[in-house]
Amino acid sequence: MDIDQDDLPVGRILTRREVLMLFGAAGTASLLAACAPGTGSLAASPSPSASAGSAASASSAASASTAASASAAAAASLPSCIVRPAETEGPYFVDEKLNRSDIRSDPGDGTVSAGLPLQLAFSVARVKGSACTAFAGALVDVWHCDALGVYSDVSDPGFQTKGKKFLRGYQVTDAKGLASFTTIYPGWYQGRTVHIHFKIRSDAGAASGLEFTSQLFFDDAVTDQVHATAPYAQKGQRTLRNDGDGIFGNGGSQLLLQLAGDARAGYSTTFEVGLQVA
Repeated sequence: MDIDQDDLPVGRILTRREVLMLFGAAGTASLLAACAPGTGSLAASPSPSASAGSAASASSAASASTAASASAAAAASLPSCIVRPAETEGPYFVDEKLNRSDIRSDPGDGTVSAGLPLQLAFSVARVKGSACTAFAGALVDVWHCDALGVYSDVSDPGFQTKGKKFLRGYQVTDAKGLASFTTIYPGWYQGRTVHIHFKIRSDAGAASGLEFTSQLFFDDAVTDQVHATAPYAQKGQRTLRNDGDGIFGNGGSQLLLQLAGDARAGYSTTFEVGLQVA
């Protein structure tokens, strides 16, 4: 695969719901840091202009302190669940309607995608004001490339996999807002860092239903360990890391998976996400 369209801009104005998702706890922390007053030293005998500058600095510091206090109050009122930034869907989403937890195999011939096991769970919550409740009955779709960077059921300059459906599927969140998948650690392809796509829908058949799409990312050091093993190693060294990926730069630090396990036996993780539901 030489060219990937995942990193094309979304090209639309964010809705109020998406704006809320963009300002999670990490976003608020960044705002606080940006508003914190700076430090400096004053001359022992300031000139009138220096005194005026000092007054201006004091006023600026007071304003920054007020802004920081307001930001702190806003942070205190954030819900306990975690809102996340939306990311582009990319060109490879196919609504297969495959209700299954283990997405490694191709349902047509039973072939299982080779790779390091990854147990991926989503904990989905409804956000309303400062309250969070479990989001039961939401459809969570997951899709990603295999260990060699290939997606199923698509026509691409680098491969033709139409009719194949490996590494795709959805689950419905239970009463606790949980949906779980068994998959593999993804490989890489030209133009993107390593990632997993996901989509959450309140009702896949309703035009007015909620739909939230984003991507999950991995720590580069962990990926280096995994991709040094078979079958990943046969593709060679990847060409892009997180800090060079345009999509990761748009809030990807809030979408990093916290993994438990190792590069021999596999990993497990739970990703928490809060969605504003009218």
